[in-house]
Amino acid sequence: MSTRAGYRFVDHTIRHVPEGGVIYEAFCVTCDEESGVQEVQEAAQDWCLRHTGQTLHDLFRRVVTDHARVTRED
Repeated sequence: MSTRAGYRFVDHTIRHVPEGGVIYEAFCVTCDEESGVQEVQEAAQDWCLRHTGQTLHDLFRRVVTDHARVTRED
């Protein structure tokens, strides 16, 4: 007995959704302290500058998170 399956591939697009917003975070690589979620990029950057001033730690991991929607191309 033989079975055949047919597949149809459909193109999709992924795009940033502005109404979902963007959040910014910074993490100190030296001590694992973090800025917390910030809605403004400058707030996360200012946290890094203050943290360096207080601790002399100078290496950070920055994360920017946005929202995206996938839509099917017809």
